[in-house]
Amino acid sequence: MSEITVADPIHETNTTRALTTSTSTSHDTSPEPFDSERVPVTLGTDIRSFLRVANRVEPHDPRIAYLCRVHAFEMAHIKDTYSTGRGVRQFKTALLQRLEQDEVTTIAKRKEKSDLGELRRVHRHYKNIIDQRSDSWDLENSHKEKLTNAREIAPVLYEVLQRFTNAACPQGLAETDIFVPYNILPLDHQGNQQEIMRLPEIKAALTALRNIRGLPVMQDLQKPGASVDLFDCLQCWFGFQEGNVANQREHLILLLANNHIRQASKETFELKLGDGAVDELMKKFFKNYTNWCKFLGRKRNIRLPYVKQDAQQYKILYIGLYLLIWGEAANLRFMPECLCYIFHHMAYELHGMLTGAVSSTTWEKVLPAYGGQPESFLNNVVTPIYRVIYEEAEKNKSGMADHSTWRNYDDLNEYFWSPDCFQIGWPMRLDHDFFCMYPSDNSKGIKSRGTVEAKEEREGHEDEEMGLKSEGNEHEDTGVTMEEVREQKWLGKTNFVETRSFWQIFRSFDRMWSFFILSLQALIIMACHDMESPFQMFDAIVFEDVMSIFITSAILKVLQAILDIAFTWKARHTMDFYQRLKYVLKLVVAMIWTIVLPVCYADSRRKHTCDSTEYGSWPGEWCISSYMVAVAFYLMTNAVEMVLFLVPTVSKYIEISNCQLCMILSWWTQPRLFVGRGMQEGLVSIIKYTLFWLLLLSSKFSFSYTFEIKPLIGPTRQIMKIGVKEYDWHELFPKVKSNAGAIVAIWSPIILVFFMDTQIWYSVFCTIFGGVYGILHHLGEIRTLGTLRSRFHSLPSAFNVCLIPSSLRNDQARKGRAFFPKKFQKESETEKNSVAKFVQVWNQIIASFRLEDLINNRELDLMTIPLTPELFSGLVRWPVFLLANKFSTALNMARDFEGKDEYLFRKIRKDHHMYCAVKECYESLKLILETLVVGDKEKRIVFGILNAVEESIERLSLLEDFQMSELPTLHAKCIELVELLVEGNKHHYGKVVKVLQDIFEVVTHDMMTDGSRILDLLYSSEQIEGDTMHISGFPEPQLFASNHGQQSIKFPFPDNASLHKQIKRFHLLLTVEDTATDMPVNLEARRRISFFATSLFMDMPNAPKVRNMMSFSVMTPYYMEEVNFSTEDLHSSEEEVPIMFYMSVIYPDEWKNFLERMECEDLDGLRSTGKEEELRNWASFRGQTLSRTVRGMMYYRKALKLQAFLDMAEDEDLLQGYDVVERGNSTLSAHLDALADMKFTYVISCQMFGSQKASGDPHAQGILDLMIRYPSLRVAYVEEKEETVEDKIHKVYSSILVKAVNGYDQEVYRIKLPGPPNIGEGKPENQNHGIIFTRGEALQTIDMNQDNYLEEAFKIRNVLQEFLRHQRQKPPTILGLREHIFTGSVSSLAWFMSYQETSFVTIGQRLLANPLRVRFHYGHPDLFDRMFHITRGGISKASKTINLSEDVFAGFNSTLRRGYVTYHEYLQVGKGRDVCLNQISKFEAKVANGNSEQTLSRDIYRLARRFDFFRMLSCYFTTIGFYFNSLISVIGIYVFLYGQLYLVLSGLEKSLLLQAKMQNIKSLETALASQSFIQLGLLTGLPMVMEIGLEKGFLTAVKDFVLMQFQLAAVFFTFSLGTKAHYYGRTILHGGAKYRPTGRKVVVFHASFTENYRLYSRSHFVKGFELLLLLIVYDLFRRSYQSSMAYVLITYSIWFMSITWLFAPFLFNPSGFNWGNIVDDWKDWNKWIKQQGGIGIQQDKSWESWWNDEQAHLRHSGLIARLIEILLSLRFFIYQYGLVYHLDISQDNKNFLVYVLSWVVIFAIFLLVQAVKLGRQQFSANYHLIFRLFKACLFLGVLATIISLSGVCQLSLMDLLVCCLAFLPTGWGLILIAQAVRPKIQDTGLWELTRVLAQAYDYGMGAVLFAPIACLAWMPIIAAFQTRFLFNEAFKRRLQIQPILAGKKKQS
Repeated sequence: MSEITVADPIHETNTTRALTTSTSTSHDTSPEPFDSERVPVTLGTDIRSFLRVANRVEPHDPRIAYLCRVHAFEMAHIKDTYSTGRGVRQFKTALLQRLEQDEVTTIAKRKEKSDLGELRRVHRHYKNIIDQRSDSWDLENSHKEKLTNAREIAPVLYEVLQRFTNAACPQGLAETDIFVPYNILPLDHQGNQQEIMRLPEIKAALTALRNIRGLPVMQDLQKPGASVDLFDCLQCWFGFQEGNVANQREHLILLLANNHIRQASKETFELKLGDGAVDELMKKFFKNYTNWCKFLGRKRNIRLPYVKQDAQQYKILYIGLYLLIWGEAANLRFMPECLCYIFHHMAYELHGMLTGAVSSTTWEKVLPAYGGQPESFLNNVVTPIYRVIYEEAEKNKSGMADHSTWRNYDDLNEYFWSPDCFQIGWPMRLDHDFFCMYPSDNSKGIKSRGTVEAKEEREGHEDEEMGLKSEGNEHEDTGVTMEEVREQKWLGKTNFVETRSFWQIFRSFDRMWSFFILSLQALIIMACHDMESPFQMFDAIVFEDVMSIFITSAILKVLQAILDIAFTWKARHTMDFYQRLKYVLKLVVAMIWTIVLPVCYADSRRKHTCDSTEYGSWPGEWCISSYMVAVAFYLMTNAVEMVLFLVPTVSKYIEISNCQLCMILSWWTQPRLFVGRGMQEGLVSIIKYTLFWLLLLSSKFSFSYTFEIKPLIGPTRQIMKIGVKEYDWHELFPKVKSNAGAIVAIWSPIILVFFMDTQIWYSVFCTIFGGVYGILHHLGEIRTLGTLRSRFHSLPSAFNVCLIPSSLRNDQARKGRAFFPKKFQKESETEKNSVAKFVQVWNQIIASFRLEDLINNRELDLMTIPLTPELFSGLVRWPVFLLANKFSTALNMARDFEGKDEYLFRKIRKDHHMYCAVKECYESLKLILETLVVGDKEKRIVFGILNAVEESIERLSLLEDFQMSELPTLHAKCIELVELLVEGNKHHYGKVVKVLQDIFEVVTHDMMTDGSRILDLLYSSEQIEGDTMHISGFPEPQLFASNHGQQSIKFPFPDNASLHKQIKRFHLLLTVEDTATDMPVNLEARRRISFFATSLFMDMPNAPKVRNMMSFSVMTPYYMEEVNFSTEDLHSSEEEVPIMFYMSVIYPDEWKNFLERMECEDLDGLRSTGKEEELRNWASFRGQTLSRTVRGMMYYRKALKLQAFLDMAEDEDLLQGYDVVERGNSTLSAHLDALADMKFTYVISCQMFGSQKASGDPHAQGILDLMIRYPSLRVAYVEEKEETVEDKIHKVYSSILVKAVNGYDQEVYRIKLPGPPNIGEGKPENQNHGIIFTRGEALQTIDMNQDNYLEEAFKIRNVLQEFLRHQRQKPPTILGLREHIFTGSVSSLAWFMSYQETSFVTIGQRLLANPLRVRFHYGHPDLFDRMFHITRGGISKASKTINLSEDVFAGFNSTLRRGYVTYHEYLQVGKGRDVCLNQISKFEAKVANGNSEQTLSRDIYRLARRFDFFRMLSCYFTTIGFYFNSLISVIGIYVFLYGQLYLVLSGLEKSLLLQAKMQNIKSLETALASQSFIQLGLLTGLPMVMEIGLEKGFLTAVKDFVLMQFQLAAVFFTFSLGTKAHYYGRTILHGGAKYRPTGRKVVVFHASFTENYRLYSRSHFVKGFELLLLLIVYDLFRRSYQSSMAYVLITYSIWFMSITWLFAPFLFNPSGFNWGNIVDDWKDWNKWIKQQGGIGIQQDKSWESWWNDEQAHLRHSGLIARLIEILLSLRFFIYQYGLVYHLDISQDNKNFLVYVLSWVVIFAIFLLVQAVKLGRQQFSANYHLIFRLFKACLFLGVLATIISLSGVCQLSLMDLLVCCLAFLPTGWGLILIAQAVRPKIQDTGLWELTRVLAQAYDYGMGAVLFAPIACLAWMPIIAAFQTRFLFNEAFKRRLQIQPILAGKKKQS
């Protein structure tokens, strides 16, 4: 058929007719590429590919580019004809203008007659490239790029060609192969030749997947150019999305391949997929589903055929079905049992189709309920449930609504824990109550009608094989009613209600609180009996009194039962009858015991059973009474629990068994829940943590009894005896006897301390046990360079044991050696090439140090180990830094040595490194001489000298044959020779000859005692040559000189890299000095090398080969953080120091190394040479940026490739080196890439990437640059675009995975979502969206501020083996890893934070994992068992607010579902922390908010109730207990001070002490001062000291601890205590928990006074002023009767705390005492405090806006919380009530009228304030003079009143001061009460008065805070002192910190 020539069809369309107009653009100039990335979101991403191809082909084929853009314009016009989408009109206009510009200019450049011919020509060209080169994958890089380009361009051109062909010829174009974008596996037929597709395991998995033999025939399965597989069948049957199918297809192939290769041995390896691999996946994927079916009493719908050949196919289908459900489930992935429900029904349908089953109800073949239409599963299954989740989350009101008003993910998921869930049916009944989202009394109540037809259709699926029937009942009722009209009912909460109350702590940990309360009661009883020994408790009378604690226990049980009913009341609708019955019965039983036990006890006391002296029998001796019998019955359940506790296997079986008997036995003790069962540990673990807590509690109770309780018993008795009749105020309860108020004031803080100090004891025992554990596991063994050098020789053998896969015979040998395996096996198992492998790895580590600029070029040479053939014989040429100065030391030793040779040799051999240095130097010199000397005569002489030396060594006569005193001269000449050789300048030939002659003379004349033999050789040769000279007539040449045109030496050396390296190393050996022993200089490099070396001696599993290792993924959630610092960011800043300047100052050595690597002198040199990009990377790798994280994580891939190379390398390959072999062998390189791809995947879950790209955000370009730099990096993001359907615009959301191809992002998978994914907390939703694109069996979660190191990446194989190396019955589900905080060197605050965090992530988690068994997941670099967690809800929880600390809930969930968490310290990952006080405080506040929400959560409740007692203690004190105890310690101080205030103001303390002195009772004052030890919280820092001691040495630890105190570490930690206590307490009471971004700034900056006040006003300043006021009042009124020493003992720590809370933010504020900053801060403060607030005005601009925002938590509080707030505010009225009676004007009048008159004064003050306010409103604008006169009159009136009162009523100046102390707290209390009742008074004038008063108080507090700071700023020494303690770390490193603090001014 002849070619059809047509005009451009584009000109014939109406939409683009304007394109025919000509332009005046010049033909010669090539236009700029059209921006292909700024495509509006509403148009989708497919248009972008045409624009990209147009830009790519434009230089060669401009007409093709034009046609591609025409096609793109048409697509845009079709998608949005009227340009209604955002940005569409602008895009189409710009594209149209470009088309008009290019139309004429491009038509002249086409090479064919028509556009159609041009398109065919270019398409054919690229198609030929694919056909020719796709068969061979071993291509050069340039050919690979061409092939990649062709695969990218050809499909696009084909689509354009199709469009033009269809326009010209309706028959269209013949089918052709289209390249399909792929992620890891190119599954189209063109990708079969790629290396990864050649792997046998991939082929086996692919063959199994494509086995569709025996499946039902499907007409719709037509896949051009590809094979049909099982996933295509599932897609056709159930209507899954194409992107989801492609994604999960690759996912399953990789899982099958990795399992197959790991299970198949070399001998039995086949291309057929083994059943073991499939069975293992079946077990992992369906373990949770199987448990769910058993729990609900249903049959599994996974049914396999009896024929073994077909069973594998069925298994793969079931796994594929689950993966497809999971991959498309979107937010439903947080609901694992909901997915089980969906799978349960779809698996039944799948089995029915596979077997052709017929429904017994409809007598039709079983078919999928929703059909197989495109997106059927999404629209019919996922979307309805998603809408429920979305609507329920909307009721959350951004965290402000009460948790009980909406259902979170857990509530919705837990509905599927009940058999009632099957009433939803299949197809799902959308009129079911589950889908009702509003209570029935709501105006949005829904009425729905269900038809009989729909009912009958459902019955066909529910009656039989669906599994809805229990195993024993074939006709179970489905429970579906026949009502045609019914009102939907909101189900409400399921199983649990998150109630905001402090009672949740008691309810969850009731056993602990009961234990402590009963213990306190017992200790007080024992102290009252004056017990000196614990054995006295068995005295009959004492014992009976102590037994009274069980009455208290019964009362506490009643309280617990009441709380259970009250807190679960709103979940009663979803509870079954038996659960409700149990709660009622528990209350009844508890109340019965509260009656029985007291009655029996009273009867026993009345009969005086234990007072009888006649013990005729053993019951009499043991005082057996009716009460004792009742207690025995009462404790029966506890006895049973104790027995089961000691036999964990039995208790676990009872809990997890579904048999009726076990369910009855466990009904009373545990709720019938799917999780929280069978969490028992093994008996050994139970014994370990039980002993831990027994020791701890014994110490705690001994201390409490001896120092807290017993000392107060005597004084309490005295206080009760002393009668106080006169008070200093009007006593409200004068008839109360025994001074009860004083006793309460004294005992209250002691009781609080009793409940709190267990936390302190935990810190002490954590220190002891964690330290011992660390020592036993070799932590810190190699902590210095000296230790590293001394043990370096053992590193190769340790490396071989840990990191080199062992052979089969070694595996057999190791099985019998379990005790000290590493110590005794290293040498015996060393393979011949293991040293060479160690050298390869070591050199790669050192090279990575150089690339990271941790070392310079010289250090690189000093630390590199040369690759030589001797390595295979075990001889290692150690790095030069080990041999530094060893050779010169040996020379000096030999020069001065006197004695025999053997003694000298023995002395040298004693130092192994010295011996190696001497031997290597000799061999190097010998090699150089052999290479350098080429003349015959010279060779004979050189070899003669060398032979003489070697013969002397053999005869042990070296000292006799040679004069060693001349060695230094020879040494200097050798150095001179080697320097000339290194320089290699051919013009220095004569110098080399001269040096050789000098060496010859020194050796023969000065050193050799008998040099005649050598000279004879010379003379004999000269004589022969002399004869020749007489004949020829030429003079005799000199030794080593040219002889008749023939050179005697070969100089310069040939271009031999190996030889040059050896000469350079020889030069270093000769010249290096002692300073080289301190290599590397960089502290970070030292730390990393030391830790890597130490880790090789730790206990870690043996590494498998890369091909056999577990596959894993890394995922990083990303939002809007920095990707890379831009050039503008580096060099400019408005308020702070430029980042570049800051980095170069903080990291001076790394900056110098970077300049050396870039071969530049300074920053200007970098700019002039165009190395700005390298500069950006250097700075970004030192901040907390995404690029730093990605670089670190991609080290995994680099390490795996190197290890795969070592697994398969031969000796020759090892000698060449990894880098050389990989570059030179494309086949090997492709194979290594394939293995790395199969084992490792890195996905960044970046939800905002699509919108960033559309808006031109530079962050998007930064992410794209990362994908280009790391081709295996993948980015998952959410696309949001608008679509017009029926003239209505609605948003469509899709999850998209992209990779970088040819400099652009290429879409790999697109999966449509049911709606916006961000329903709950942002980070877990982000992780959930991206997790479907991860691969492998393990998943590592990495935050955006983390880093990784190459040397640590080498150990990832070992860590993954922990999942397989388990000595317990179940494998671990989470592997905890160690972290290193890399931000500790920035400032002192960063140092404190670093040590605090380090102690938690090391010694803290070490103890949590073993022995306590309560480690969870803390957002750190933990490794998850991926398949365990994706089938159980994911790697975090996402419900709004309650899951604010989302990471820890993954650990809770894993533990509740019978997983367990381990911790391993042989691998570390870097992590950044905040470096400024404000950032740190925001972080602490966020964590405290998260812990308060954890307190209310069902996870903590279930863990606390289901753990055994001791494990429950561990859980409490390591999670919420730490924060609650911090709150208790602060409350304790308040209770103590207000108790003292009561004693002082009432006169009780004065009367008691005066009467005590009269009665000579000395213990009373001591008792009143005994609360000073409340500040023992300093002991909580002990774990930090222990960890520093382990890793850096205990002397260093002590030094650092002392230094930290000088740098005000105590101030920082005390301030942090206030942050934790404030936010934890306020959040539990009022809510308001939210994510607080800290910014993670890299620059330390000055925070303004206003910012500090806003951040700390309510959390610290107000509380600090309150404590200060309490201390001042206490000091004023105790002086007359109490000694100053007692006052100091009582209050010193509280003074410290109050001053810390007031001034710490300013002490830790850089340049906080700079006078210029002080002035600016004062101006800013006044502007802020006076600025009016309003809509749109931010809180940093106006005090009013900030004040309103600060009360946000109160606006949404419940009634009870508001009442508590009002009650707490009443404490401020105590000051007024007590102080007014101490005024001189009151004249000792104790009448209540005095207090009433004080309120009159307060109201008068309020009236004055209101009068001034009204006067300002009426007169200040127009009658300013009148307003001034009015204020003057008021002032004079107040002054006259004061003067009159002083004259008439004896008002004194002291009275004025006391009035201020009395009325100021009252005013503040009134403000707090007004804020609590704001809804009632907001519309009245009272609220405006409240606002004015609050503003005045804030201004006053600010002024009081500002005054001392301003005064101190006058003294320069204060600013210098502040700088020193803030940046002491920088001063220690000799950094210039002043320029940084000077900021912008300094730079300008």
